[in-house]
Amino acid sequence: MGKFRLRGRRRKTHEPRPDRIPLRAMIPNLVTSLAACAGITSISLSSEGRFLEALTALLVACICDGLDGRIARLLKASSKLGAELDSLADFVNFGVAPAMFMYFWMTGGPAHQYLDGSAVATPLIRTVLGCSLFYAMCDCFRLARFNTMLEQETAPYWTNYFTGVPAPGGCWMVLTPAILSLALDAKGSAPAVAQVLQSPYLGIFMLLFVGTLMASRLPTISLKHLRISRKAMPFVLAGLLLLIAFLVSHFWLTLGVVGVGYIFTVPVSGLLFLRTRARYEQAHAS
Repeated sequence: MGKFRLRGRRRKTHEPRPDRIPLRAMIPNLVTSLAACAGITSISLSSEGRFLEALTALLVACICDGLDGRIARLLKASSKLGAELDSLADFVNFGVAPAMFMYFWMTGGPAHQYLDGSAVATPLIRTVLGCSLFYAMCDCFRLARFNTMLEQETAPYWTNYFTGVPAPGGCWMVLTPAILSLALDAKGSAPAVAQVLQSPYLGIFMLLFVGTLMASRLPTISLKHLRISRKAMPFVLAGLLLLIAFLVSHFWLTLGVVGVGYIFTVPVSGLLFLRTRARYEQAHAS
């Protein structure tokens, strides 16, 4: 009789209440907030002249930025609040933090002195500040344009390309001279090269150049939808293993060298885009 009653019971269905949200929905936003905290910490560290620690904080911010969206899709916790929070965090991490890093690094830190002990001229300091602000505003414009383009349809030949340099890529590009200089200076090798890389004139050029690339509509390669043929798979895998080996042995130096290579992908991406668009227009013209 007891068994009969047990089997006859109906389980209560728990309907979701509109005034409550699952706890898992907060995890992606917490990761995004961690990324923003890392970016703000990088600004504080660079203002103290602790540039390697500031780069490490920016690296943590980049990792968290790459994880929050994937965690949201995995947990099915995507939301408009998370999208807006991610955009604001990106402006801090890839716009403000790199701009302030380059400002303090090129002007010799809080003491405004170069590696050889010479002082930085005040007009040059103001010029570097203006270029840093230009870079940050270009990043802000790029993120705002990206948000508006999400609701627009794009041509199929734009599938493997971004419009302009993405914000994380721009951050990597503009910090490449600093990464190489700090890596060489930490190893005590090529101090003259490290000092040249810290030149404010090179930094000003990078801030203006990369900022313009981010605000432009130039096509840049996107790895999200990039596919590799089976014949090229062994070579690509061998290259990635070699890259990992160099990252383990010479992390910052390898990151800087790869950053230089990433800069040269911009003209290559433009040529590939023109070929892809011409092939698409030729196929649909006939």
